[in-house]
Amino acid sequence: MSDALDKATRDAVDAADNTRQVELIAAFLAAQQLLNAQQQPQQPAPAPRSEFDAKKWLTLGFLGIAGGLVASLFAVAVAIGAVSVAILALVLRSIWHDVQKGR
Repeated sequence: MSDALDKATRDAVDAADNTRQVELIAAFLAAQQLLNAQQQPQQPAPAPRSEFDAKKWLTLGFLGIAGGLVASLFAVAVAIGAVSVAILALVLRSIWHDVQKGR
């Protein structure tokens, strides 16, 4: 009978352990569900779409044209300066050759 009593005691302890494990698992799952419910990201509202603004685009167009005109005038000024420097170099070279020949 001692064996039957020992076996019954072991079974009771195992059942108690299993019950405790099931309770722990259930508590863990409940906590996990609460965390998931709290952490669900809410989708941001879509940004309102702005209407077409003709004034903005006309301003940008005029500024682009003005910038292009300024850049082209600057390029012409640089080109005139480069041609002037080239002519000056040729004239000075010619004068230098004349001075070297003794004229």
